[in-house]
Amino acid sequence: MQRVLIIGPCGAGKSTLASVLGPKLGLPVFHMDQLNWQPGWVESSKDEIRQKLAAITATDRWLIDGTYGGTLDARLERADTVLYLDYPIRLCIARLLRRIWTYRGRARPDMTEGCPERFDFPFLLYLLQWNSGPKLRLEARIKGHESKLVRIKSPAALVRWMDSLDGLA
Repeated sequence: MQRVLIIGPCGAGKSTLASVLGPKLGLPVFHMDQLNWQPGWVESSKDEIRQKLAAITATDRWLIDGTYGGTLDARLERADTVLYLDYPIRLCIARLLRRIWTYRGRARPDMTEGCPERFDFPFLLYLLQWNSGPKLRLEARIKGHESKLVRIKSPAALVRWMDSLDGLA
């Protein structure tokens, strides 16, 4: 695993996994949220994000967490491993709400400084509608990449998968 992509719904734990897996594999970690957001919750332009990602994905070693469908195809092409945290949405909602509470008023470690965590009702609605919209689009995008896809359906399955890495040298 030299070029790893972690995808899945909001609140699944993509950034948390990246912060553990990157060092374990000796890979530089890039968070899509940090690439996308500028201080004050100002969104980067699509061109800016594509340029940043092109520079990262042109290298031989990286781990990128974040789904961000608009830039997913280019990352999928270069990735040798795609970890898909395909968790139940009720778990993701609980984790999202816990994250909002834990980091309220300050930026979380995987977010750009100057973007304090806050409750965002449209974002919660997006997550609530994950299975009927965003997930369907994601599933369509990952077609053709099944050979490098590791679909993880639960936190327990993730622990088992991570434990399996300990035997690899």
